[in-house]
Amino acid sequence: MSNRRRIAVLGSTGSIGRQALDVIRQLPDRFEVVALAAGRNADLLAEQVAEFRPRYVAAESESPGLASAIATSGAISIPPEEMVVAPEVDIPLIGTAGSAGLLPTLQALHAGRPVAIANKEVLVMAGPLVRRAMLNGGGDLRPVDSEHSAIWQCLWGEEGHAIRRILLTASGGAFRDLDRSQLASVTAEQALNHPTWKMGAKITVDSATLMNKGMETIEAMWLFDVPMEKVEVVLHRESIVHSLVEFSDGSVKAQLGVPDMRLPIQLALAYPERMPVPPMPALDLAAIGALNFGRPDVARFPCLRLAMEAGRRGGTYPAVMAAADEVAVERFIAGEIGFPAIPAVIESVMEEHRPVADPDLEAILEADARARAQARAVSAGAPA
Repeated sequence: MSNRRRIAVLGSTGSIGRQALDVIRQLPDRFEVVALAAGRNADLLAEQVAEFRPRYVAAESESPGLASAIATSGAISIPPEEMVVAPEVDIPLIGTAGSAGLLPTLQALHAGRPVAIANKEVLVMAGPLVRRAMLNGGGDLRPVDSEHSAIWQCLWGEEGHAIRRILLTASGGAFRDLDRSQLASVTAEQALNHPTWKMGAKITVDSATLMNKGMETIEAMWLFDVPMEKVEVVLHRESIVHSLVEFSDGSVKAQLGVPDMRLPIQLALAYPERMPVPPMPALDLAAIGALNFGRPDVARFPCLRLAMEAGRRGGTYPAVMAAADEVAVERFIAGEIGFPAIPAVIESVMEEHRPVADPDLEAILEADARARAQARAVSAGAPA
């Protein structure tokens, strides 16, 4: 019997998905791709289907090349939420962006599957539902974000998880050295030039606004079962210390490594085993020389404040905040609104929101849809 783990990669044509497939490509005796799901990039999905010959495929768009690849490979087309619970799948990796990852995650956890989670919005939108599905179904969440992977590793072997503080590190993004007046005129092209990480467009812009880090504080609440008051953000421009945990006795653990997403992806797929890494430079602290830390400026980057406020309020606020952010970032990338308008759109939508305190899935999806519509209306009048 093969000891290869059978992987479903959702969001296979995105940044996380492509890097996950690179990890699998490097370790063919340990991993096997049995399912692929992607959005609009049908041509790249066709290449992936031809290379990996998965059992199942899900695609939002079609092309002659994709149809041919599916026919040649004999793959079966099914929705992602069915794909993650197929008997041939051992571990689904949720690398999709936005609300598209929510239902597949819930379905996999209800079925008792381990889920490698790289989608921030899933836990931001529906943290209580996801945690409930995990506890009731017997599945578990394996974080792929470098920061949450670091916290996860720091907690291995810790009895009772006596956490005093979680310290999430943040690079500061592309605009970490700019003042408020300079931020008014930055472009999407500048925002997409991250100083240390190679990521997809949406998450790179979220890194520039610090919304990404704000969402990570909410994720940490649900992944590690701690209140927002125990989660802090620390600026760390070198991106070498991926996060830290302070325990009740004052001891602090940190996880360090070169900034490469293939490491946390591989760990989430291989857990509890540590496998040989893909070719990359070793961490050379002597060459780096110094590691710097600081506090984030929420006046310059109000998205961090808005996200943490949504996390503290709970209910449907986090879903509304995430939906408004997604629309605002889309508008910014398209050149339709300016950088300062991103938090302005989000704050306006949050102020108008009538929250549901303990929402079910239907209420969350309704709040998401309503927030998107409001964000589109608000951003239509925002300055470019």
